[in-house]
Amino acid sequence: MRKLKVARGVGIVATLMVAVFALVPQTAMARSHKKAHLLFFTLSAGFKHASIPTAVQVITQIGDKSGAWDTTTSQDVSVFTPENLKHYDAIMFYTTGELPMSDAEKAAFIHFVRSGHGFVGVHSATDTFYMWPDYLELIGGYFNDHPWHQKVTVDVTDPNSPIVGFLGKSFQVYDEIYQISDFQYKTSHVLLKLDPSSVNIHNPRVRRRFYSWPLAWTRHDGKGRVFYCALGHEDSTWHSEWFQKMMLNGIEWSMGTLK
Repeated sequence: MRKLKVARGVGIVATLMVAVFALVPQTAMARSHKKAHLLFFTLSAGFKHASIPTAVQVITQIGDKSGAWDTTTSQDVSVFTPENLKHYDAIMFYTTGELPMSDAEKAAFIHFVRSGHGFVGVHSATDTFYMWPDYLELIGGYFNDHPWHQKVTVDVTDPNSPIVGFLGKSFQVYDEIYQISDFQYKTSHVLLKLDPSSVNIHNPRVRRRFYSWPLAWTRHDGKGRVFYCALGHEDSTWHSEWFQKMMLNGIEWSMGTLK
């Protein structure tokens, strides 16, 4: 009789455990074995965007809410040492200008990515390090004016992308729209591009190029994964649910946790 009661007790516990696990989202269970670490670098050596505090808040909240990563924010170039970067899985830039990094700090940064870690650039990350060829190789292009600051239509060029596929064929957003020079089109995979029919392409500041106006892309630099999105000037963009989902996907892709 006692053995029967014990067996029944074990059965009840097992049933309860199955029920509990069934209520836990699979994504949370998958991430529970490791929480990644993101270094979000926001130093402005040129124009300082008013949306940086919003970006920091949003990226931190996305990481916390999803359980995917912890966020460390810095504007101090001394964080770029081989020893310190061992604590991170990806680095994110919302920066401008020629950042005052030493040769050793630049080397540590580039080695970090090329050795198999992630890099994410947002908006003015392409308005950074114009004098450093390795950075162009990393990010894939440079900011070259913003002829439009308005509501535009953005085309999704890869509907199967794990980063932007959920957005459908196209969407609209009010933001500052970059055009890109020196675009490394042969080694970049474009995810989003401007629909030119939604803007005035006769604006004298417009510079037409055969690769049109890419707004988001992925790259590989060495063993590292790179995701860049030119949107993000406006607070409203950062607060948009679709943008937050895209950033979650892009950051996780750069870390190698989203295939």
